[in-house]
Amino acid sequence: AGAQQSATVANPASGAAPDLLPHFQLEPEDVYIVKNKAVSLACRATPATQIYFKCNGEWVHQGDHVTQHSTDRSTGLPVMEVRIEVTRQQVEKIFGLEEYWCQCVAWSSSGTTKSQKAFVRIAYLRKNFEQEPTAREVSIEQGIVLPCRPPEGIPPAEVEWLRNEELVDPALDANVYVTPEHSLVLRQARLADTANYTCVAKNIVARRRSASAAITVYVNGGWSTWTQWSGCSTSCGRGWQKRSRTCTNPTPLNGGAFCEGQNVQKTACTTLCPVDGAWSEWSKWSECGAECTHWRSRECSEPAPRNGGRDCHGPELDTRNCTSEICTHAAPGAEDVALYVGLVAVAVCLVLLLLVGVLVYCRKKGGLDADVADSSILTAGFQPVSIKPSKADNPSLLTIQPDLSTTTMTYQGSLCPRQDGPAKLQLPNGHLLSPLGAGRHTLHHSSPAAEGADFVARLSTQSYFRSLPRGTNNMAYGTFNFLGGRLMIPNTGISLLIPPDAIPRGKIYEVYLTLHKQEEVRLPLAGCQTLLSPIVSCGPPGVLLTRPAILAMGHCVEASAENWSIRLKKQSCEGTWEDVLQLGAEPCTELYYCQLEAQACYVFTEQLGRFALVGESLSMAASKRLKLVLFAPAACPSLEYNIRVYCLSDTQDVLKEVIHLEKQLGGQLIGAPRVLHFKDSYHNLRLSIHDMPSSLWKSKLLASYQEIPFYHIWSGLQPFLHCTFTLERLSTSTCELACKIWVWQVEGDGQSFTVNFNIAKDTRFSDWLVPDEVGTPALVGPSAFKIPFLIRQKIISSLDPPGTRGADWRTLAQKLNLDSHLSFFASKASPTAMILNLWEARHFPNGNLSQLAAAVAEVGKQDGALFSEAEC
Repeated sequence: AGAQQSATVANPASGAAPDLLPHFQLEPEDVYIVKNKAVSLACRATPATQIYFKCNGEWVHQGDHVTQHSTDRSTGLPVMEVRIEVTRQQVEKIFGLEEYWCQCVAWSSSGTTKSQKAFVRIAYLRKNFEQEPTAREVSIEQGIVLPCRPPEGIPPAEVEWLRNEELVDPALDANVYVTPEHSLVLRQARLADTANYTCVAKNIVARRRSASAAITVYVNGGWSTWTQWSGCSTSCGRGWQKRSRTCTNPTPLNGGAFCEGQNVQKTACTTLCPVDGAWSEWSKWSECGAECTHWRSRECSEPAPRNGGRDCHGPELDTRNCTSEICTHAAPGAEDVALYVGLVAVAVCLVLLLLVGVLVYCRKKGGLDADVADSSILTAGFQPVSIKPSKADNPSLLTIQPDLSTTTMTYQGSLCPRQDGPAKLQLPNGHLLSPLGAGRHTLHHSSPAAEGADFVARLSTQSYFRSLPRGTNNMAYGTFNFLGGRLMIPNTGISLLIPPDAIPRGKIYEVYLTLHKQEEVRLPLAGCQTLLSPIVSCGPPGVLLTRPAILAMGHCVEASAENWSIRLKKQSCEGTWEDVLQLGAEPCTELYYCQLEAQACYVFTEQLGRFALVGESLSMAASKRLKLVLFAPAACPSLEYNIRVYCLSDTQDVLKEVIHLEKQLGGQLIGAPRVLHFKDSYHNLRLSIHDMPSSLWKSKLLASYQEIPFYHIWSGLQPFLHCTFTLERLSTSTCELACKIWVWQVEGDGQSFTVNFNIAKDTRFSDWLVPDEVGTPALVGPSAFKIPFLIRQKIISSLDPPGTRGADWRTLAQKLNLDSHLSFFASKASPTAMILNLWEARHFPNGNLSQLAAAVAEVGKQDGALFSEAEC
């Protein structure tokens, strides 16, 4: 009070300028109290007659001020400087009510001026980190994220990272950066990154260290190339030869897996022994000739020389005079002349008869129709052999139910009869899908698929069985012959089409198709690479196919040439993954080809094996499709209620596994699935919950959002990523849940779920869990195809040869929107067969056969129109 009174009645000094307001040359600034040390606040003003501090609205006692007077040399005006000290006890008196602040008030004859407020805070730094880094083992070139959330403190702690007690400086290492949330990110793990990492938090009070996290970067071993085969161990007869390889490409390090397989291979060899030749017995002497000599011969054949053996020595012909017999030189008589004349006459007659026969054949051949061998594919039936019955609204379709219990299948119908006129493709008067005629043609097909237990028992004896998943939930298998067939893994979008004549005639193969879980197969990814499809095996490996099979599987990439480099990978017999095809580039081999569509890819392969689609982003605009799915318990006996948000790769196989998992957990779908485009921007995915009625529900989440690290999602190797929101209802009678869940990528696109749900009885989305795709895992023979076998063969024979005005397979490909693959089709023996195989793979079992028939008919009209113009 005394300080306030003194400040109010104070008189200006005699030398003060009467018309100037004081202005501050020094104002008090924010300070922190460290431990129990008092802090000093100072201010200086000119011209000033009095200066007092005011803290939290109250005047500081005059005795607590330290005042110093001086004169400004440039203006001659009086200068006053005042200091006070603030103790920890003064600040703690009002702690929790408001922040402690002080400001200066200066007087002159013209009035008063106030300085800025200076806040005084008690500095501290808690001991325990909110989150510390944890030890990890990672493969070389894999991304690493080490989280660190420093202790609470005032002022907020600064964070730095130590690698083996040495400071990590992102400015000196482009492979390292620290996120705004203080996490340390190693873009690609290197061997040099194997170390102990420590997160250090510090402010003006203290310096705290987290527990050290040991990061071990391991290298899985890889086989070197095989050496050349050694020479055979024997120079004559049966022996062996070997070749070897070493696990040095690369050598396993830091606990990485050693190479699987043998490092030495042996094989039997046979070196042919040399055999010297030997003479056979002499033949009998010939009769005595006109020159009074006769001869005998022998051959070097008992044995004949081989494998470098020596040839026989000595003459092979022996001649001597007939001295013991009567030797005469008689001239040919008249009988011999007559014999020679007769032989010449017979030869002349035979030549004349041959010429007459040739002329008659040519005359008959010239009178035939030039195109008698070409028959129209459109005069016979185009009826599918299918497992579905025909529809009543399309009576022209003739559906034949195959009897798979017998060894043959009989079709009622006629082959395409010869049409009048030279046109290659003739159109009938009736509908394109006209009924078959009365002829009979028989096709053979293989026996039905083997029983599961027997098949797996036989499969388990093979060396490659150990790399296949156990059980038959994600496996299909069957027995096939030259008629081909189809394998499907239901509800995954994965199938294998074995076209007709892909298996050599007379051969029968047991073929399997299986889906691998990501944790079962280690697929190495480098840099910005990411898994875009399921990992699928078909086999057995080494099967000889004369035509490509088609493997269909889903993918989750938004493909564009400028943003992606996409490769088809195949695992070799040694276990290493190799690039066999780069999509969009000219294929370096005719064994593989891939057509990439919006939701699926179709792989043409003549060698069965293990395949996966891998992409490498070329820009930050590259994106993958994520399927966002919400599940919650079907029953809620307690006050707590959990909502699980899954962030899945947008492929059917992953969704199938999550549905199966949630059924085991008793979960139900509480919102329609959404699609999110996740970009290669190094930003994490965040999830938050909003708009819950606070009177009924509260969230038990401490932070404002949850986060899934970028690399966990981008790699595609962690299939069931999800976040759980734990809610608590305030009363057991509350059954209605209404909220909004936001899912977004930092600096990217987002999706929101508006949830209105009755936790006791709501089942609006339960029907969605019923799989859309059902079917038999294995279809053998004609039942596996929409196009009947005989009709297929006639389309191929008619469209494979080049047609006039392009009325051939090229036109068919254009009408089916497959003209971007002409170079691949042209490289095969039957381009039309490749087109029909791809159509079968894309459209089974719901393809519109009438549309295909219409496309074939348009090709026929084009050829027929050309013939009409030529005739005119």
